[in-house]
Amino acid sequence: MSKQIPYDRNQPYNQLPLLPPPDDKIVTVEILQAVNKANKALAELKGLAKKLPNQSMLVNTIALREAKASTEIENIFTTDEELYKALSGNDTGLKGNAKEVLRYRQALWKGYHDINANGKFSIDLMVKIYQEIKEVQDGIRPPQTETTIKKRGSGALGGTVVYNPPRGEKVIEEKLDNLIAYINDDRKFSYDPLIKLAVSHYQFEAIHPFRDGNGRTGRILSILLMIHKKLLDVPILYLSAYIIENKDDYYAFLNNVTTLRNWKGWILYILKAVEETSIHTINKISDIDNLFQNTYELITLKLPHVHKETIEKIFEQPYTSPKKLLGQKIKSVNTAKKYLGQMEKLGIMVPKKVGKEIIYLNIDLFNLLSET
Repeated sequence: MSKQIPYDRNQPYNQLPLLPPPDDKIVTVEILQAVNKANKALAELKGLAKKLPNQSMLVNTIALREAKASTEIENIFTTDEELYKALSGNDTGLKGNAKEVLRYRQALWKGYHDINANGKFSIDLMVKIYQEIKEVQDGIRPPQTETTIKKRGSGALGGTVVYNPPRGEKVIEEKLDNLIAYINDDRKFSYDPLIKLAVSHYQFEAIHPFRDGNGRTGRILSILLMIHKKLLDVPILYLSAYIIENKDDYYAFLNNVTTLRNWKGWILYILKAVEETSIHTINKISDIDNLFQNTYELITLKLPHVHKETIEKIFEQPYTSPKKLLGQKIKSVNTAKKYLGQMEKLGIMVPKKVGKEIIYLNIDLFNLLSET
């Protein structure tokens, strides 16, 4: 049994224990039962996604929902309409919260391609994700940066320090190296991937390696861990919605690991999040797929000249512009406008004016994605 190291929130937690935690803290009958249930739901989700004719069609929409929800945890809010409109056209001049959400999605995809190409986690991967999220060039926070986590709100305890992460580049790098070895080395650290998911998510948040954006970076890393461990082929499981609904528990269980080394409650929380989110995503994918099939049948019947590739494009995200439809089957903007106008008459697309441009809303997909 490892000795508990006293924690003082007024001092940098440079004595944050390295991984793994003691087995008796993370391998219990209750945890293993929860692991089985979460793995079963996750396997069903993975299998359903494989049966879809075009996974990317759904990945884009679900990844966008994850981006929106994850930024909401950090109190960065944007409406669905603002977000989808931004995605429909040129977003280079985009500002505000919608831009924050889009950067999160870009960081998720950058991490996804990196983990597939390199097959392992690294400090460089973490830094790249952080830099994409925050649109900065710096890396691990320097020792002069006195980063602390403070209680939010305007009450009597508002602004008080609740956590003081490790400080010093060498200290942080040592703990990150340990975390990365724990994730990558399945021989030395032979734990179920979902236990690794829970433990590594806590550890990353406790290390808090960057000046800002650690929460969003950590949630992307959790998605990538599921890809890395072959639990998912593509990033279609987003835990952020569950965390939003159970936000107080999220922070309470994190804090209990820090102050009491109580891993059980935290791991069970994450396993429940995986199980319930998998079930929710299974239902959401089924709903989107059913809508796609119904829309495909209607367009094929009424507009047989509209190719399946075009129908798939109007399902990649709720808002689209004529330019977004250009490809092998549609060569000109005028043809794209014509097809969108025909789909408008069928009640599939609804035109919206944004500045000088007319964009089109897949109204049923928009409503489906807007549902909690």
